[in-house]
Amino acid sequence: MNTTPGATAGPHVTAMTVRHAAQVLAIYQLGIDEGQATFETTAPHWEHFDTHKLPGHRYVALDDAGRVLGWVAAVAVSDRCAYAGVVEHSVYVHPAARRRGAGAALLTALIASTEAAGIWTIQSGVFPENTASLTLHERAGFRVIGTRERIGRHHDVWRDVVLIERRSPVVT
Repeated sequence: MNTTPGATAGPHVTAMTVRHAAQVLAIYQLGIDEGQATFETTAPHWEHFDTHKLPGHRYVALDDAGRVLGWVAAVAVSDRCAYAGVVEHSVYVHPAARRRGAGAALLTALIASTEAAGIWTIQSGVFPENTASLTLHERAGFRVIGTRERIGRHHDVWRDVVLIERRSPVVT
């Protein structure tokens, strides 16, 4: 199957399963290779990804042919009970599928699943140069809470990270 997403009437969002693994990890690697998405340098093996992402809070956006356009997944930020309602998420969209609604649809699905589970905060860190991601998140109700300056080195360059969060208006 050709893994480059084509035109679609709109993304269909569904739960991520092992059948999506190869395409999810390929999209992750594309984001890594662009250098503006993460400090990671290689996508993990599916077993590691599957073990670390919360099963009830991971989705894929599919085109009409069933190809993965993008994905979103969350992890718990801590095992301390005070942070039981806080998750950190990642969202990646295939470069050929950007600006077609996949990212927004994925964040909408994540917000719905986390609120249904009683999660009150979704957070993430975004490189400030990734303005498309910052705009996407702002439209989904996220706010910037600060910038961690020179928080890590990426390819021998110090990088800042903009901290963003969305506080649920329904989970109190």
